[in-house]
Amino acid sequence: MNTQAEGMQRFYKTIQKYGIVFVLLFMMIIFMVINPTFISVNNLIKIANQASIYGIMALGVTLIIIARGIDLSMGSQVAFAGLIIASLGQLQTATFKVYPNLPELPVIVPIAVGLLIATLVGATNGFFVAITGIPAFIATLGMTTILRGACLLYTKGQPVTNLVPGIVFFGESLFGIPMPVIVYMLMALLTYILLNHTRFGSDAYAIGGNVQAARVSGINVSLATIKVFAFSGLMCGVAALVFAGRVRSVHPGAATGYELTAIAATTIGGTSQTGGIGTVWGAVVGTLVLSVLRNGLTMVGVDGYWQQIVEGMIIIGAVIIDMRKNAKAN
Repeated sequence: MNTQAEGMQRFYKTIQKYGIVFVLLFMMIIFMVINPTFISVNNLIKIANQASIYGIMALGVTLIIIARGIDLSMGSQVAFAGLIIASLGQLQTATFKVYPNLPELPVIVPIAVGLLIATLVGATNGFFVAITGIPAFIATLGMTTILRGACLLYTKGQPVTNLVPGIVFFGESLFGIPMPVIVYMLMALLTYILLNHTRFGSDAYAIGGNVQAARVSGINVSLATIKVFAFSGLMCGVAALVFAGRVRSVHPGAATGYELTAIAATTIGGTSQTGGIGTVWGAVVGTLVLSVLRNGLTMVGVDGYWQQIVEGMIIIGAVIIDMRKNAKAN
């Protein structure tokens, strides 16, 4: 009996830990049975490519949620950083130039400036949360409005097009693999290392688990919070670069609602809204679940409006499961 009970307990823990993987595989099997072309190599690459932008954003917000925060300004950060990158990386022959007299710059310049500004915006969010004590929900909601206004002012509401090949490259393929997917995998590896093998990651877990205990243990909670938000800003900058490369232009309303998809992806992947719990692989799988769901429902002919309803139900279900799991743990 003891052996049987131990076996059931191990089975339950396996399902609890890897349940989302089983859900992903189950979804893929169902869509494959309905439409065999779903499992084709080209479609699987398409799924990964579609997941890349909000997947990169999900990596950043995973750390924020682990540290018991939230960021509603990520979509606006992507748009603003994307406009910076695009405006500094336009061809001389562009019909509308943000900087008419600016010569074509080495591609590293617009990329570096865009990533730096995105990181600073994220750090500013962290500063308001950590130093002023404003709830992250309010601070980042305010930043969303600020950045959208800044986007419109920066380009006078015009899209920025005609980008140099060095930026467009990030939306193309390398050896048959889309560059957005390659960048996503590299960012996932970087985030995994930071979260699991550095003090940066351990501080985030400690703050999310018990902020008072983290302070007592000697962690500079304010600085750690700023770092977490800054890292999320950096990921938004990387997502902006990929967005600019894929679309080959950036407009002030770009990436609207992307932050909700990123938050949904990491929540589905098991990152707890109560803080202290979350993994990079979970965020990646959660992102793939959403991408597979959207792609599969489209291939079987489900209306886009119904897709949003199904996605919302899955998100609510994931949060309910998370709350019950944490209640049992306590």
